[in-house]
Amino acid sequence: MSEAALDDVFTDDIMVPAADGYALGATLFLPRGAKSHAVLINSATATPRKIYRGFAGYLARRGCAVLTYDYRGIGDSRQKAVEGYNQPRSLVGFKASMSDWAALDITAAVAWMRERYRHLPLGYIGHSFGGQALGLLADNGEVSRALLIASQAGYWKLMASPERYRVYAMLNFIGLPLARLLGYMPGWAGIGEDLPKGVFQQWVDWVMSPHYLFDSRLAALQNFPKYRGALRAICLSDDPWATRPAVEMLCAGFSSITPEIVEVTPGDIGTARIGHFGFFRPEHRDTLWRGAAEWIQAAQ
Repeated sequence: MSEAALDDVFTDDIMVPAADGYALGATLFLPRGAKSHAVLINSATATPRKIYRGFAGYLARRGCAVLTYDYRGIGDSRQKAVEGYNQPRSLVGFKASMSDWAALDITAAVAWMRERYRHLPLGYIGHSFGGQALGLLADNGEVSRALLIASQAGYWKLMASPERYRVYAMLNFIGLPLARLLGYMPGWAGIGEDLPKGVFQQWVDWVMSPHYLFDSRLAALQNFPKYRGALRAICLSDDPWATRPAVEMLCAGFSSITPEIVEVTPGDIGTARIGHFGFFRPEHRDTLWRGAAEWIQAAQ
């Protein structure tokens, strides 16, 4: 979305403290008029929050208070030097994992939104890992509605062929050796943003496991059944990573509810391709974005 399209939305780049005090780079999008809902947008792996800027602005124009943020080690949660906080410019030796992102960063972002907008329904939008993390949050009961976009149990064999073989080779034969050699996983290897070594290694462990994170020994897995709000999962038919079986496996983890899975093909919205990231392209403002906003804002 262009800056001109955000003229009727107030935006503020801020810092949000994680559960351990680590400063997370974030942007708050507010409507100029009354607020009807609060919405937290949770990023995919190795993806900076700027990817969601257009969608966040669209939601704010519809009356939502929206927060986007970067997990530790990503985007402005890596680059900004903030007095009183230790934010590394180099990821070498930086300790973090995907489970830390959930327990420390996402948990704190939920609490931050809940504290400031306690009188509004809280919507949770999770892209890829951001959707997976909902089930790991001890405070996921604070969420009224969760919209998962291209979120899946990312076991490599559930990916579409031949992409599954490219991913397997890249993670095991390129990624892991690079991470061990350099002390972090460089984005130039084809994953997006640079990743802390511990994040990348845990991600690979999950991707290589037949039930993805459900095969781990994380105590936080007990939080999946705690979520009892509404849940809709958007499955994009041409996404080679979040295939229908992979989306179904993730949704099955939310055992206290019956998640709704909505499959969308590019032809449904008159486009040639959507893929894993395409939902957030502004060309889908009147189709995918509008449907997502209407569903999130149905919460009372």
